[in-house]
Amino acid sequence: MERLLESYSGKERELVEKSYSIAEQSLAGMERENHHPFIEHPLSVSLIVRDEIGLRYDAVCAVFLHEASRGKEEIQEKLRKEFGAEIMNMVEGLNGISKITPKETRLQAENYRKLIVSYSKDPRVTLIKIADRLEIMRNLGIFPKSSQMRKLTETQMLYIPLAHQLGLYKIKGEMENLFFRYSDPEHYRAVSNKLLATEKDRQTLAAEFIRPLEKKLKESGLKYTLKVRTKTAWSIWQKMQKQDVPFEGVSDVFAIRFILDVPLDKEKEACWQVYSLVTQEYKPDVSRLRDWISNPKANGYESLHTTVENKDGARVEVQIRTERMDQMAENGHASHWSYKGIKSVKGLDEWLGDVKKALETPGLLSDGSLQKDLNEIFVFTPNGDLKQLPKGACVLDFAFAIHSNLGMSCSGAKVNGKVKSIREKLHTGDIVEIMSRKDQKPSRDWLNIVISSKARSHIKSKLKEEEGKMSRLGRETLERRMKNWKMELTDEVLSILAKHFKMKSIGDFLIAVNDQTLDLQDIKEFLSGNTSEEKEEKEEKQSAKLLEKSTRSRSDYLVISDKLDNISFKMAKCCNPIFGDDVFGFVTASGGVSIHRISCPNAARLISQYPYRIQKVKWRQTSTSSQFQTGLKVIGIGDASMSNAIMECAANAGASIRAFRISERQKSKLEFVAEMELSVGGNAHLDKVISSLKKLREVTNVIRVSDRKKG
Repeated sequence: MERLLESYSGKERELVEKSYSIAEQSLAGMERENHHPFIEHPLSVSLIVRDEIGLRYDAVCAVFLHEASRGKEEIQEKLRKEFGAEIMNMVEGLNGISKITPKETRLQAENYRKLIVSYSKDPRVTLIKIADRLEIMRNLGIFPKSSQMRKLTETQMLYIPLAHQLGLYKIKGEMENLFFRYSDPEHYRAVSNKLLATEKDRQTLAAEFIRPLEKKLKESGLKYTLKVRTKTAWSIWQKMQKQDVPFEGVSDVFAIRFILDVPLDKEKEACWQVYSLVTQEYKPDVSRLRDWISNPKANGYESLHTTVENKDGARVEVQIRTERMDQMAENGHASHWSYKGIKSVKGLDEWLGDVKKALETPGLLSDGSLQKDLNEIFVFTPNGDLKQLPKGACVLDFAFAIHSNLGMSCSGAKVNGKVKSIREKLHTGDIVEIMSRKDQKPSRDWLNIVISSKARSHIKSKLKEEEGKMSRLGRETLERRMKNWKMELTDEVLSILAKHFKMKSIGDFLIAVNDQTLDLQDIKEFLSGNTSEEKEEKEEKQSAKLLEKSTRSRSDYLVISDKLDNISFKMAKCCNPIFGDDVFGFVTASGGVSIHRISCPNAARLISQYPYRIQKVKWRQTSTSSQFQTGLKVIGIGDASMSNAIMECAANAGASIRAFRISERQKSKLEFVAEMELSVGGNAHLDKVISSLKKLREVTNVIRVSDRKKG
C-alpha cells in the first residue's frame, strides 16, 4: 500500500486511502485460496492498473470499491455520494461483469467479449478487467485444478484477444505464456528449456550481425539502441504447430531490433536509412518486407520489418523503429501519454478516447471481431446460456431465440425472478426463464410486439400455416355443401364469391366460411340467383312451418331441454347464453333454433329484420346440461404476475378454466387485463365466480364477454 500511495498526494491520496480502507473493512476475514488476506488481490490489481496500464487514481479507487461493493447494492448509493458518479460508474460496470458466469466460453467467446464491452460505458472498465485477469493468471497456481481450467479458457477466449485488440501487447504476451505454462506444462517446459539452451547462440549471432554495421551507423550520425527480442514460448509453439516444424525449424525465434532516437519529423527517413544500410550488408528476402511505418496497423502499431540472410545462410528478422514506436508496440495506447515521462490528464483522455473508439467502431480493429454494437443486448437463460438480441427486444423475442417451439407456446417469463408478460422489454444481464402453455397460439398482435427478425419470421410462418389450414377446411366445407346443392366449386366461383361478400382475398373468404362468420345459406342463395323477396318468402314459410310444429301441443313458449320437440338447437356463439340468462330463439335457415341472450349484440338486428323468425323460449326449471361456456374479462391494477391469483380464485369458485390470457397496459398506472374462457353450471354459478373475482384487492372490474362480435 505504501508503494501504491507514493505516487499520490492531496485529494488523490485521500480518496485512494479511503477506498482502500472501505475495501479492507468489507473484505475483513476473507482469504484467497493460499490463505492470504483477500485484500492482496485488489492491491495487486491496483498496481497493475497504475504501473503497467497507466491509469490514474480514480481507476485505482474503482478497483477497491468494486471489491468492497460486489453483491452489496445497498452501499453503492452511499459510495456514489462520497466518490462521485465517474468513479461509481466504473464500479457498477465492474460489478456487472463480475456477475457473468459463462456456461461454455469456447462456444460463444465473441458474444462474451461483446458483453464485457457492453458493461464498459467507461473504457477504463475493460482495461481494469484485463488487469484483474493478469493478476489472477500470475497467481493461478493457488487455485484448485477445476477452477484453473475455467480461468484458462476464459483467459484464452476473452481476455487475451481484448488485450491484443487494445494494443496491450506486453500484457497479452505474458498472459499467453502463463496460459501455455498451465494448460500444457510439458510442451511449455520443452520450448522454454530450448530457448534457455540457445540463448548464448542468439547473443553470438546478434553480435556478429551488428559488427559490420557499426561503422556505417556511426558515420550516419544516427543514435540507436540494439535489442534482441525473443519470441514468447507460446508464440514459438503456435508457429511450430502451424508450420509443422520442430523448434529449430522456426526461422524467427528472435529478432534484432534497432530503436532510433530521432525527432518526430525525421522518423520515417531515419528508419528507411537504417533499412538501406542493413540490406546493403545482408541479402534481404523482399517477400518478408512489412512496411507498417507508411501504413500503420489499425491498432496503431508502427515498425519496419524485414528478414535477411548472412553469408552462412542464417536468417535473421530485423525490426526498425523509433523510441516512440517502440513504446507504442510495448505498451499500446498508454505510451501516447507516458512517452518520455510526459503524464498529462489531457494525454490520458486522448488515449482513453482511442480505447473507446477501438471498442465501439466496427472495422477499426485488425480482425473486426470485437465491436461494441450499441444496438445489441445480452441476456442469460437460468442455466447460463447467453443470447444476443437487438436492443428493445422483449420476452417473446428471447423465447424465439431459444427455440421456435418455445416461442410459439410462450405465455410470459420470470425476469430476474419476477413474473413478466411477453411484452416485457429486456436489458443486458437479465436472467430470463420462459413460461409456456400448451394451448398458447400466436396471434397477429405478436407481430407488433417482437422486433427480432427470427421471431417475426417464425410468427408470420405460423400464422400463414394456420390461415392456410383454416382456408383448406373452409374450402372442404363449401365443396361438400355445394356438392349437395348440385353445384361445382371452381376458382372462378370463389373469386366471384369473395368479391360479392367484400372479402380482401379468396383465403379470407374461405376462413370466414370455416369459422361460420358467413352463413352458408347466404352463399347458396347468391349462387342460386334467388331474389331477396323470394328468399324472405321462403324463410317465412319455413319459419311458420317450424313454429307451427313446435307449438302444436304447447303454449307459445319453447322450453329449452335436450330437444325442443325434436327440433335441433344450439347456443349462439355471439353471446354464449348460459342457464338462467334471459334468452330468445331465432329460427335458422337450416331449420334449427339458435338461442341468444336478450342482451346479445346481434339481438336488435335479428328482432327488427327477422321478426317472423323470433321464438320465445325459456329454460327448463333445472339445467339440462352440466356445463355452459362463457367468457370473462378481469381488469385490475398490477402486472401479469396476477395470473396465478385470478386462475386460483376462479377454480375455487368451481369454474373450469378452458383458456386464459393476460396482458399489460400502461395508463395512469400499470394495469393488467385477463381474458378467461370458463365452463360454468349456469347464470347463478357465473355470478358466484364474478363475485369471488371482485373480492381480489387488485381487481377493479369483471366483465362478461362473448367469443365473437357477430352471431
